Amino acid sequence: MSDTSKLSTCQIVCWGLAVLTGIVVLWSAAGSVGFFAALLLAAAFAVFLGLAITRLVCTGYGAEDRGVQSHDVKEAVRQLTGITGYKAPFDEDEEPAPAAAKSAPAKSAAKPEAGAPVKSGTVLEGEKELAERKGEWKYGEEAQSAAPAVTNEEDVGTRPEALSAPKGGQADDLKQIKGVGPKLEKLCNELGFYHFDQIAGWSADEVAWVDANIKGFKGRVSRDNWVEQAKVLAAGGETEFSKRVEGGDVY
Repeated sequence: MSDTSKLSTCQIVCWGLAVLTGIVVLWSAAGSVGFFAALLLAAAFAVFLGLAITRLVCTGYGAEDRGVQSHDVKEAVRQLTGITGYKAPFDEDEEPAPAAAKSAPAKSAAKPEAGAPVKSGTVLEGEKELAERKGEWKYGEEAQSAAPAVTNEEDVGTRPEALSAPKGGQADDLKQIKGVGPKLEKLCNELGFYHFDQIAGWSADEVAWVDANIKGFKGRVSRDNWVEQAKVLAAGGETEFSKRVEGGDVY
């Protein structure tokens, strides 16, 4: 038997004695201290005794003594049985085979092709109206020409006949009409009204138009009765107010 087998046998014997002694201690102390305490005491005593006996008895071996190894068991089995394919468990000389690689995760479901048309049965708000008006849209100059002209004139009554300039280059003094001041006279001239006979000939529709289109003075024509005063002044007559204006008492 080799030194290795001697070392193994020595250790087995020593630890066997230690275990037997532990059992004796457990049996002796169980009645006095209880089974659990006796078990702990027996285990501690057996370990201590096993270590002590191994150190004292199993001596005379160098540092290179390694005890029983797996390949020693394998060689002994081969010699006894002639089986050469035996492989001892936990063989340190051979590395375990690497774990099989995990299969790659399955590919995700294929995405829909880019650019594929998306069909929808939902009609958006206003879509039906736009479809019905298809072909009615106009752009650029055509749309501008179709739009109604925007003017500053009120669409009320009928515009009176106007003059581009006063007759003979001299306008009447419209300030002699009560309710017409210097600013209102200027507005009348801008609209083409320069003479008493023009105002005297206005109809009701024409009065309504002037009332609505004199900026800042709407309604003054009918409120101050311009037409009746203009008829007197156009015929060469005078009114109490026109006398005061000629005398310089008003303006």
